[in-house]
Amino acid sequence: MSEDRIERETLIAASLERVWSLVNQPGFWVAEEASLVGTVAREGETMVAKNPQYGEFPVRVEKVRPQTYVAYRWTSAFPGQELRADNSTLVEFTLTPEGDKTRLRVVESGFAALNGTEEVRGRAVKDNTEGWPQVLDAFKKRAEQSSV
Repeated sequence: MSEDRIERETLIAASLERVWSLVNQPGFWVAEEASLVGTVAREGETMVAKNPQYGEFPVRVEKVRPQTYVAYRWTSAFPGQELRADNSTLVEFTLTPEGDKTRLRVVESGFAALNGTEEVRGRAVKDNTEGWPQVLDAFKKRAEQSSV
């Protein structure tokens, strides 16, 4: 049985407000940055995150607690498919202020329930386990830039 969740976190030298303004953009972890300008997470809304290298991923906003928590469901292992319970994982971002910095924690879960073979589920866990450190590094650099 493949693993069901991935957990990562990073400490960002930026205010809670700055980090929130970026985390609150649906699909920010996979979409082209330019396509996110002006987008804001609203519970129940779905958008398509477009990435020229990896494809198009429907992303639905599941829960928003301003400045502290946002959860998205996305078709990480099934680009281009319509979002369903059996082809999507839940990505949760939790923000915690630490002085003048912000700790960002991400948990992606639901891999064991993905429709498909054990190989498909295992590859999804492996790909995303390798991907999150890259995403968080890039996100940290972006959030720490002085310009919005």
